[in-house]
Amino acid sequence: MSAKPEVGLVREASRQIVAGGSAGLVEICLMHPLDVVKTRFQIQRCATDPNSYKSLVDSFRMIFQMEGLFGFYKGILPPILAETPKRAVKFFTFEQYKKLLGYVSLSPALTFAIAGLGSGLTEAIVVNPFEVVKVGLQANRNTFAEQPSTMGYARQIIKKEGWGLQGLNKGLTATLGRHGVFNMVYFGFYHNVKNMIPVNK
Repeated sequence: MSAKPEVGLVREASRQIVAGGSAGLVEICLMHPLDVVKTRFQIQRCATDPNSYKSLVDSFRMIFQMEGLFGFYKGILPPILAETPKRAVKFFTFEQYKKLLGYVSLSPALTFAIAGLGSGLTEAIVVNPFEVVKVGLQANRNTFAEQPSTMGYARQIIKKEGWGLQGLNKGLTATLGRHGVFNMVYFGFYHNVKNMIPVNK
């Protein structure tokens, strides 16, 4: 008798991961060109740089002319590879942190927020190496065919800089802050608003 709820829980979790991963894949494919452009603007040095972009339209035009259509999809493999484990970690750890916080006398709102913070920090540790590789590939202005592969570039980083905060985990502090705060607000706001909405019977 006790095995059935566990099977149902695993099945439901699997459905959520597959559905969430599929939605994430579509989102990545649609939004990645903008992510490439965003990264280029963030790393360009100054307006006097001959390779700098003057506007959003100019960036799209230059990338297309110099790097082709696939230039907008540089670095797309790392976020695709990270999407399913990221979502699995996000929701699984949220539930686990929420259970742990059940042993402490906290309000539901605070419980959801703290559990969300914990899930975001855990998620950040998982996704940060993928982010480092993605940004490095996006910053490469060679044609798509000339740039290194995802695994090849990851190996380059590990060989030169290692696994630490100067290598494959560069920028981890900022990623922890971003994912931690986002998930804290997301889960806290979502569950509290959800509980305020009356259920039709």
